[in-house]
Amino acid sequence: MTTWPTDLPGLGWGADYNPEQWPEHVWAEDVELMRRAGVNLVSVGIFSWAKIEVSKGEYRFGWLDRVLDLLHEGGIRVDLATATAAPPPWLTTEYPEMLPVRADGVRLSHGSRQAYCPSSPIYRDRATALAAEMATHYRDHPALAAWHVGNEYGCHVNRCYCDTCAESFREWLAARYTLDQLNDAWSTAFWSQGYTDFAQVLPPRVTPTFANPAHVLDFDRFSDDALLELYKAERDVLRMITPDVPVTTNFMVNWTFNALDYWKWAREVDFVSNDHYTESQSPDRHIELAMSADLTRGLAGGKPWLLMEHSTSAVNWQHRNIAKLPGEMRRHSFQHIARGADGTLFFQWRQSRGGSERYHSAMVPHAGTDTKVYREVCQVGAEYGRLAEVVGSTVDAPVAILFDYRSGWALRQDAHPTADFDHWQHVLGYYKALWHAGVTVDFVAPGTNLSAYSLVVVPAFYTVSDAHAAVVADYVAGGGHVVVTYLSGVADEHTRVRLGGYPGAFRDVLGACSEEFFPLRQGETVTLTDGSTCSLWTEHLHLRGAEVVASYADGPLPGVAAVTRNAFGNGVAWYIACDLDEEGLGRTVGSALSGAGVAVSPKGVEHRGIELVRRHGDVSWLFAVNHTDTDAQIEASGVDVLSGTKVSGRLTVRAGDVVVLREEV
Repeated sequence: MTTWPTDLPGLGWGADYNPEQWPEHVWAEDVELMRRAGVNLVSVGIFSWAKIEVSKGEYRFGWLDRVLDLLHEGGIRVDLATATAAPPPWLTTEYPEMLPVRADGVRLSHGSRQAYCPSSPIYRDRATALAAEMATHYRDHPALAAWHVGNEYGCHVNRCYCDTCAESFREWLAARYTLDQLNDAWSTAFWSQGYTDFAQVLPPRVTPTFANPAHVLDFDRFSDDALLELYKAERDVLRMITPDVPVTTNFMVNWTFNALDYWKWAREVDFVSNDHYTESQSPDRHIELAMSADLTRGLAGGKPWLLMEHSTSAVNWQHRNIAKLPGEMRRHSFQHIARGADGTLFFQWRQSRGGSERYHSAMVPHAGTDTKVYREVCQVGAEYGRLAEVVGSTVDAPVAILFDYRSGWALRQDAHPTADFDHWQHVLGYYKALWHAGVTVDFVAPGTNLSAYSLVVVPAFYTVSDAHAAVVADYVAGGGHVVVTYLSGVADEHTRVRLGGYPGAFRDVLGACSEEFFPLRQGETVTLTDGSTCSLWTEHLHLRGAEVVASYADGPLPGVAAVTRNAFGNGVAWYIACDLDEEGLGRTVGSALSGAGVAVSPKGVEHRGIELVRRHGDVSWLFAVNHTDTDAQIEASGVDVLSGTKVSGRLTVRAGDVVVLREEV
């Protein structure tokens, strides 16, 4: 099975291309400008359903034929979409029952995109029919490199509460539970919720007060499966007609979206692709980018992956859409390559004149080619052309972060000890500590064999099965080092609290047990004996063999242990029972790294803004990205692939610059 866009020369470089937004005379100019910018891959047709199928069963491919012919003549490969991401008005008008319904019963209308219920048989029938027509018509086109199914599944409608979904949800439950098992898993003895027939079960629609947590979590799982089944239905049609063309869909591994369990989705694509947009107002946006890239590499199983979308400059959907500074787009592009991508594409090629995304940046902006953006696009395109040698190389990491989407779903529900906890930001805090220490990180799924790692961080692994807890315990007993954070191990996979004290599933490994959570008031800060502070979370921890690393010096629990370390079997388990500030977290994570024998910032490097990552193949390549406004020097030897300059002993990375060094053996 093919697992990468076919016949793609070197690193992928390009964008979503939407020629239907422009008069046909612009298309030839587009291809010429693409060639000038080094573009070799574009996604085409993502939102073209209304122009391809103008009425039920009436397909018009002529315009798209001409587009693909032009791209092929220009030497540009095509990631061709099935065009099913936005149903056309004729379809939703004829079948309004396929439109999604919110939890409050409001049916959403046509007028934007993704206007379909994931369980709708009408949508599925028309989407698979279109996919079949696309595959049949273009299976022999020489520009076809890959299939792009749908687009950003679940971005706008990741949960639908209509009657069709209700029936599908009941079928999903009946395949997994008996009624007795369902009532037990959902703890329905509480609030008189016992079910005597599956027909009584509804989606977790708006109710008088808090919904049943296990009910909500199972509906999350069902909704994830419903969207995945949609993707697989189209994929299977494409594979039947074009078995040698790889199939993907673009994930959204970033700070904005965690509604799908991408560990499951990653097993169903031929290659992993991702969309990433930075939080433009965050001073640490490049660190969140690095985390998202590392998580995407984890989803890809360490294999190369494709960045399907990012932005050349500002987006259109944040509260303040800040433009990227000169060089920032270049640094972001190389960050993704450094962390395992074998190509980076943008949304989109030419900035739209109309529509809701008209102020979203593109490779060709409204102002044209005599612009900062297009000049930088051409620069990076030329540099990518010199980096073909890194294609297929991989990234090694001594540390892993265990990342669980379902724990994130459970923790975002109502009626938790605090409403201020954010799962993604919590994980990002630990990632930042490792990033500043200069440590490369892998992300792993629950249940993964951890033996390859010197240290594993387990942040807020809330809903934990016995089997997944045993994997962590066996890793530590076998000599591994682990850092477990608060809100880990508290509940089982049905969100039922594990009795006997927190953190439930990990008490024995940690040698510590909490009797009660003590979340802090808004604006309250607690100081620890090592000088650290916390402002969100504390808990009443008792030692059961662990040693105290730091205690609370004040606040509601003075003298109580806040950070502990425990010898378990041949390994070591740390427990961080509070939300340490950045400095305290960095210090504690640094101690855990040292104890695990993990080297931190290389000699002679100040890592507060200098990012170093290696890719490995027959040789190794050191990617050095300077996110600061000051020149930096590192110890390194080899050849700068971008400039051809030989480096011996010391390498200067200019302020805001990027260097890719083929290292000497």
